[in-house]
Amino acid sequence: MPIREFRMADYSSVIALWQDAGLELNPSDSFEGLQKKLERDPDLFLVAEEDGQILGALLAGYDGRRGWLYHMAVHPFGQGQGWGKRMMEELEARLRNKGCQKLNLLVEPSYSGAQDFFERLGYRRDELIFMEKWLGG
Repeated sequence: MPIREFRMADYSSVIALWQDAGLELNPSDSFEGLQKKLERDPDLFLVAEEDGQILGALLAGYDGRRGWLYHMAVHPFGQGQGWGKRMMEELEARLRNKGCQKLNLLVEPSYSGAQDFFERLGYRRDELIFMEKWLGG
């Protein structure tokens, strides 16, 4: 299963994959929002593709200090096949090449399968209070 960088032509397929996976999307996931994301670090927005179909997608970023995984989903067909692990390994390698030493991610409490997946990859829970403020636009 080849892993490659996201292209805007993938937008509809990736959004459908994320929605089918139950991810909570927001205004920054709009077509325009993801175009802006590609201007910053397109090499951290990856898709897994097989026979022309996108079966996995992850969106990450690097702020110069920390890496952040924003969204990740694998089509149910590929779950348990190692696709998610391979995508995360690729992301981690790309972040290491940028000098990143720590990758953070947030998991909705209701996604116990995702929590288990990331724990198997060596991620550990950190008790923090998450706060946010939408600035509009």
